[in-house]
Amino acid sequence: MKTLIEMRRLDDAFHLEATNDTGNTLQTDGNPEIGGGNKAFRPMQLLLAALGGCSTIDVLMILKKQRQNVQDIKIRIEGERNDEGDIKLYHHIHLVFEIFGDVQQDKADKAVALSIEKYCSVAKTLEPTATLTWETVIA
Repeated sequence: MKTLIEMRRLDDAFHLEATNDTGNTLQTDGNPEIGGGNKAFRPMQLLLAALGGCSTIDVLMILKKQRQNVQDIKIRIEGERNDEGDIKLYHHIHLVFEIFGDVQQDKADKAVALSIEKYCSVAKTLEPTATLTWETVIA
């Protein structure tokens, strides 16, 4: 399976726009400390957003199969990067899944665990360098 993303520069610094093969777009920018303009997500923030998107899709699909009545879902993701060296990888990422609706706690916990530990490709990509932890809250 191939993925195609095209990037184009939007200013004379680091503000970029990415377009996928179906025409959807998103923007990225650099940290002001390096000359960015804070006009969009930074690439490492996108990585956390990708983790949230990937795992949320899994969780919703699993809970639907379990016939759980999910009304809404919110995810908070906090990533910690190392401070030393040139490459500042995430070494710990914590996700909080807040699930709204008539959902059993044990089924929600199992859905989140299955996503992070087995199904989410982004989680599996991050796994070699970051410890992923999570919690599930039924609201």
